[in-house]
Amino acid sequence: MHKNLLLIFTRNPELGKAKTRLAKTVGDETALEIYKFLLEKTRDISSKVSSDKAVYYSIKVRENDIWDSSIYQKYQQVGEDLGFRMLNAFKDSFEAGYEKVMIIGSDLYDLTSENIETAFDELNNNDLVIGPAEDGGYYLLGMNSLHSTIFKNKNWGKETVRKDTLSDLKDKKVKLLAFKNDIDVYEDILNIPEIMSTFINSK
Repeated sequence: MHKNLLLIFTRNPELGKAKTRLAKTVGDETALEIYKFLLEKTRDISSKVSSDKAVYYSIKVRENDIWDSSIYQKYQQVGEDLGFRMLNAFKDSFEAGYEKVMIIGSDLYDLTSENIETAFDELNNNDLVIGPAEDGGYYLLGMNSLHSTIFKNKNWGKETVRKDTLSDLKDKKVKLLAFKNDIDVYEDILNIPEIMSTFINSK
């Protein structure tokens, strides 16, 4: 067992349920295609990271999908909101004996395996590492012991999440990484030629 664990939170890719804000502009089918593309990109970059890896599914665990079960542990997310689902995943990971645990989402285009490796390295000298998202949330969160307060009393999906999280951590050493952008709405893909040419302009 590796001492580092990378958690990947995913939504099961289902028509009408993936990237619903993006779908308002591009339609359900294109939104689903884009999300599947982002899932595969997340798989490709995470598979190169030298840590143990676990995929947490929003609805149910799938056996024969893009996540190879010889590389990825597979679990179901548990909890009534995103905060509790993340808290439970971190808690289980530390209880399993991991020393550094990090979570990423599955809707980032420009996250690299090097970014994730760097974030693990930053935990040698910091209590937590946070990858700030441009919408006020975060795309990556890593820690070397459980800080459960940051998962509680947050308005998930609102632009206050990162600010409220950092105010919970005033007495901790927190490393902020470079800003990146989750893909949630149409404006988020306009500057990504690969997505525009493959999924939008080819229609």
